Amino acid sequence: MQQCSLTPALFETSGNSFLTNCTKHQTHPDRVVQLLLRIVDKVRFVSKESTTMRYQSATRANIISSQAMAKLATVSDNLEFYTEPSPLISRSVVEGAARIFEILILSGLGILLWALYIDNFSAESVLRYLPIIGFVGFAIPLLMQISNLYNVLAFMHYMNSVPKLTMIWAGVFASVFAFMFFTKVGAGYSRLWLGGWAIGSFAISLLFRAGLSVFLKTSNKAGHLDRRAVLVGGGEPAKKLMKAFDSTQANDVSIIGVFDDRNDERSPARIGALRKLGTVGELVEFARLTRIDILIITLPIVAETRLLEILKQLWVLPVDIRLSAYSQKLRYKARAYSYIGNIPLLDVFDKPLSDWNALLKTIEDKVLASLALIVLAPVMGLVALAVKLDSPGPVLFRQKRYGFNNELIEVFKFRSMYADQSDAKAEKLVTRNDPRVTRVGRFIRKTSLDELPQIFNVLRGELSLVGPRPHATHAKAQNNLYTEVVDSYFARHRVKPGITGWAQVNGWRGETDTREKIERRVEHDLFYIENWSLLFDLYILVKTPFCLLETENAF
Repeated sequence: MQQCSLTPALFETSGNSFLTNCTKHQTHPDRVVQLLLRIVDKVRFVSKESTTMRYQSATRANIISSQAMAKLATVSDNLEFYTEPSPLISRSVVEGAARIFEILILSGLGILLWALYIDNFSAESVLRYLPIIGFVGFAIPLLMQISNLYNVLAFMHYMNSVPKLTMIWAGVFASVFAFMFFTKVGAGYSRLWLGGWAIGSFAISLLFRAGLSVFLKTSNKAGHLDRRAVLVGGGEPAKKLMKAFDSTQANDVSIIGVFDDRNDERSPARIGALRKLGTVGELVEFARLTRIDILIITLPIVAETRLLEILKQLWVLPVDIRLSAYSQKLRYKARAYSYIGNIPLLDVFDKPLSDWNALLKTIEDKVLASLALIVLAPVMGLVALAVKLDSPGPVLFRQKRYGFNNELIEVFKFRSMYADQSDAKAEKLVTRNDPRVTRVGRFIRKTSLDELPQIFNVLRGELSLVGPRPHATHAKAQNNLYTEVVDSYFARHRVKPGITGWAQVNGWRGETDTREKIERRVEHDLFYIENWSLLFDLYILVKTPFCLLETENAF
């Protein structure tokens, strides 16, 4: 198990020494990149953030009341673009899904027509037709990829792509006809099958791309396709970066404002059309109120002390954090950069789950939670009956807890306490032989059966099956709120909380009455977030039932 230090001593650093090292190694760019990683290592696991929470039921008026939003309202004619829910649609997922769909259409239609028309499933027929189907199903998508027909711009303006699509389709099927002619095997194939397959698959592809074009144009107008970014740090570097953004090609990023702690003399209130919306500390609140996908820091890499101060505040947010290399005098190897258009950036932190990983996680949750609900429905019914018969009061207990990005969610549990003694805010942790817990409550808490209704939270999209356990807003360890005990506490909210997690299967479940217990939980949660994979989730799910047999810390 990787140990994650939580000591603030990691932040003791010398900006001068960092500057000296940068100067010393100017001729060795890879070493400079390693110095950047040094900053990241010092920030990881050790940040402290304000206790700002974003309530799911916040109205538009509440949002505009924030200082940053009020400033944004003065320069934006379309405030709803920023305040209304606008989930990001991943371009890479759209492009990949379209590629998979067209491969399936090509191969599937060829097999379907062969099955319906030829009606001959002999070994000879299979060996004759399937290689042709496989070749076409591979060649056409490959040529379309080479021709840049699998990108969002090509999908949105699909009519401009029709000539290329026609040439690719005609060329591939013509090569199949030529193969059959010159090898004198054409008599063994149905020309009606081949012609129907060519025309049918081409027509379906055109219809698919027409529908996809309408969907993407609508999504683009609603702001779902562009990543929303803010600049951290103003002044001349931000001005140069904005000019570069205005001139770059293939830019899928919309910059909506600047945040900077410096006064207007060093960092003007406006940079072109952009306005300075607040300080770095206020950026944390801003990112809780609206969707922000990427933070671009414009400070030079040699400003190590200032970078540390900024990253300590921002790394807990579920966003990509990049350091602009556009104005840097030092130049590194190309592999050290990521790019927006032709603008070089250094990756500092990545959003834990994005693109295909986020999609896989969602599919995992919905599919497995649905199956679990079917399998466990009889058990849940018996538990509900036992709770109802044991003591008066509702079967379910609802409690506000922290969710993704500090959003408050209502988590369901089977009631395990007497109704008149329930502690919705969890201001007093349950202890061994707690008199507030009912007879049935003791059993379902030991076996974790009280958590089963959280399957409904998973299906509603508020929880995941696997993730950091959601904590009540007033939960305490040694009479201190968790946020006061562990500086990096809010970093665990960069992903959705889960019913089970890495901490729970490693023995850190049950009471969190001491500093060590909550620190170890957060340590394991952060390890999970940084090392997520689908196999890791499945491993935790398989291990969970066996860990429930250990009930020493559950009461």
